[in-house]
Amino acid sequence: MDHGAFVPNVIFGLNPMWVAVLVLLATYAVIITEKLNRSIIALLGAGLMIIVGVLNQEEAIKGVDFNTIALLTGMMVLVAISRKSGMFEYLAIWSAKKAKAEPWAILLLMSVTTAILSAFLDNVTTVLLIAPVTLVIARELKVAPYPFLFAEIFASNIGGTATLIGDPPNIIIGSQAGLSFNDFVINLTPVILVTMAVQALATHLIWGRKMGTTPEAQARVMALSERESIKDWPLLRSSLIVIGAVLISFVLARFLHLEPGTIAMFGAAVLLLLDNIEHHAEFQTENVQRTLSEVDWITIFFFVGLFMVVHGLEVTGFLKMLADQLVAFTGGDFAKTAYVILWTSAVLSAIVDNIPFVATMIPLIKAMAPAFGGPEHLMPLWWSLSLGACLGGNGTLIGASANLTVAGIAERNGISFRFWDYTKLAFPLMLISVAISHVYIWLRYL
Repeated sequence: MDHGAFVPNVIFGLNPMWVAVLVLLATYAVIITEKLNRSIIALLGAGLMIIVGVLNQEEAIKGVDFNTIALLTGMMVLVAISRKSGMFEYLAIWSAKKAKAEPWAILLLMSVTTAILSAFLDNVTTVLLIAPVTLVIARELKVAPYPFLFAEIFASNIGGTATLIGDPPNIIIGSQAGLSFNDFVINLTPVILVTMAVQALATHLIWGRKMGTTPEAQARVMALSERESIKDWPLLRSSLIVIGAVLISFVLARFLHLEPGTIAMFGAAVLLLLDNIEHHAEFQTENVQRTLSEVDWITIFFFVGLFMVVHGLEVTGFLKMLADQLVAFTGGDFAKTAYVILWTSAVLSAIVDNIPFVATMIPLIKAMAPAFGGPEHLMPLWWSLSLGACLGGNGTLIGASANLTVAGIAERNGISFRFWDYTKLAFPLMLISVAISHVYIWLRYL
């Protein structure tokens, strides 16, 4: 990235590079403690970068990837409106009934449904929609809900890895590396299908084959009406048309010369119009306010602050130095570099939230371009980062936002979802998925 004539001017003449590193480490450390909301910490970190002189205000704004912000916000608005129709409850009940209310089959179908939805919406939104319905079905069947919720966490992060819009790390990678929706589908869907199949088999062996229920409980689930879950048929039709058009536009984005953020925001505006056009102005204001209040502004402002913090490291040259050291460590061996990025991303993304980790890694990988013959030769490294960060997020409860979202829903419903209980099973399963990715990268790219 060309930073023009900007030169950091840090207070007291301190070294800009190490001041930027200290701000980043302090930001990460407080985020990991979970004592304060992560958006507060990220914005404080961004403010510190400016106040101490690592960035000025103009340079800080340059660091924000507004395509990522627009894509996230637009998709959140689309989901906030379409969920009012009841379409997601319909899918969950439909899946349970297709499984004939057999617990092991519901476990499988709910996992597959979660993975598919996560690929075309985003994983946090998907679990917010699927988990509450899952609890209702588990309660009717009188079976433990934990296995279903565990499997849905894994499925959401695995399914979300397959597309540009499925997982926030992919949104950042796609925007900053210039990768399209089609690039992600073509390069990542094959390995995700294999990974999801292995994951489904694992959850069946661990829980599914032991599950049982009573004929009376099965009858209660089969009596649920998926059609009754649809609350607004006109809105359902409008939502399906607009979301379908948005997804088609993602596929055709390069032909249309449009960025994904533009497509998502325009789609959101169209669906907002269709949801409000028949109402009076006063109701429109209330309805729009209600819709926008469902946008995850915590995540949006977390991204804004985080982009600025990471940009501070970029302009001081610290990430370029790290990239050079990583290339030196691997002896300039491209395959070894890809594997290091894959496994490091997986392990660290299980320890820290994968969003800030990916935001830090992207400029580092960009800085490797001269060593490997230019940006066009970095593609396997981008797929290594995506697979490592998205799948690695399954390793612990704090590895990805979807994990914490499900844990929160479980705790509010009186279901224990302990960090170590989850991790001791999730981490080994995560390593298996990363091992599959390692073999895939070796076979396809190296």
